[in-house]
Amino acid sequence: MLEIGSTAEASLDLSDRDMASTLPIAAEDAAFPEVFATSRMVALMELAAARLMKQTLQPGQMSVGVNVNIKHFAATPNHIRVWAKATFRGQEGKLYKFTIEAFDPGGKIGEGEHTRAIISEERLMQGARSRMEGKNTSAG
Repeated sequence: MLEIGSTAEASLDLSDRDMASTLPIAAEDAAFPEVFATSRMVALMELAAARLMKQTLQPGQMSVGVNVNIKHFAATPNHIRVWAKATFRGQEGKLYKFTIEAFDPGGKIGEGEHTRAIISEERLMQGARSRMEGKNTSAG
């Protein structure tokens, strides 16, 4: 059982793959700056919350992200250490609620709320496969 107010952290030394400039996937995509990508910041925040939930899991279970609502309000250049902190705020039914924050040496760069749930890994993967049965998976 998680205690309200308990925390966990995750840190990352930024590299080229963490930059917003790596986001374009086609020539017609807009250019992005050489700063910490919001998507990578969210991943780091989720990781901190998942680390906190690890103690609640039984064998064969995993926690999955259900909702993320964040603000990314400061840019961080490449080759800097960043870290995220998740604080458990309580449980509503099967949903675990967190406050999430991200930092660099200059201070807070992002904050928000995150919700996670516990699910059987086997059930998750079977559900994902079932969704694709008989579906055309090409984008278009």
